[in-house]
Amino acid sequence: MKVLVINAGSSSLKYQVMDMDNEKVITKGLCERIGIDGRHTNKTDGKKFVEEVTMKNHSDALKVVMKCLESDVVPEINSLKDIDAVGHRVLHAGEAFKDSVLINDEVMSVLESLIPLGPLHQPANISGIRACEELLPGVPQVAVFDTTFHSTMPAYAYRYAIPKEAYTKWGIRKYGFHGTSHKYVAGELEKLEGKKGNFIICHIGNGASLSAVSGGKCIDTTMGYTPLEGVMMGSRSGDVDPSICERIMKETGMTINETISYLNKKSGLLGVSGVSEDMRDVELVAFGEDNDKKEDALLALQMHSYRVKKYIGAFYAALGRVDAIAFTAGVGENGAEYREAVLTDLDGLGIVLDKEKNKNFKRGEVNIVSADNSKVKIYVIPTDEELMIAKDTQRLVK
Repeated sequence: MKVLVINAGSSSLKYQVMDMDNEKVITKGLCERIGIDGRHTNKTDGKKFVEEVTMKNHSDALKVVMKCLESDVVPEINSLKDIDAVGHRVLHAGEAFKDSVLINDEVMSVLESLIPLGPLHQPANISGIRACEELLPGVPQVAVFDTTFHSTMPAYAYRYAIPKEAYTKWGIRKYGFHGTSHKYVAGELEKLEGKKGNFIICHIGNGASLSAVSGGKCIDTTMGYTPLEGVMMGSRSGDVDPSICERIMKETGMTINETISYLNKKSGLLGVSGVSEDMRDVELVAFGEDNDKKEDALLALQMHSYRVKKYIGAFYAALGRVDAIAFTAGVGENGAEYREAVLTDLDGLGIVLDKEKNKNFKRGEVNIVSADNSKVKIYVIPTDEELMIAKDTQRLVK
């Protein structure tokens, strides 16, 4: 079975075609600057193909993708008839779906009703589905949600301590995000540990979230009603006192939308360091030559790792015992110094890092970086959200 995986963003569209017989990526690419000027990049068999092409919307972008798939650029696909199914990354399932779902008219109606929960990304996801319906008629499509892995949280974990009507009337509760990555890593941990154990998963990239998993089910996660809640991130503040919004608005005259954008796009590593939302850039300044931003860059790194450490302790308490911790995503997979900063002084919890193993880890592979005397295994596991989407698509279509 050949599965086309689509991840439609507000002005971009990522795609992969995977042969699920051997879980091989046949081709992958990115359409970006949709609605602006347009650029399409494709990678097949290590060869890179780039074209500047105007794309007014996601339908135009997918037409560009389909044309590429049928061309000589992708020799393993003869025609669009080779595509057996399409898997879509969809932001929000609300409380309507607890798993990925085959898309039909009823599902589409529900997805559209959930736009208020994801006003930026949900419409783009829907546009991607509509475009595939037009260009690949009759081909089954599956929605794979960012939120459903976290749908197993108990009410005491997902409800906020605000009047009940906020939940019953407006759906205000913790949903959690990055679920596809957390689900994939949880599955890999089960294979490695040989059981559905108690795991803490740290997805640390520009966006960052942790989950506490027990018996294959998420019991808590750091992101909340939106991805803004939780640990500090590249440009997101993470947890803050809500009254800060009122103060910022009084001092600056900003609207509530502008204030939320301030917390989402100008805060986190970027806001504290004054350097960048990319941790690599912040580290260059923090550990480089003395300059006026060095102190702030060091503080930003300390704040980021401290908040992740604090949530590891909280989730340890929630789980009662922990069999393994996994680090994944860009920083989690590649940041040896960052992992050391997070895990230092956790010996009292039975979490002991082997600094040499951690320093000499192999990129792109599963690594065990815990010391021999660590009661809790520490893994570095590359995530693969596209493969998870393709697997769910294959499972539901079959």
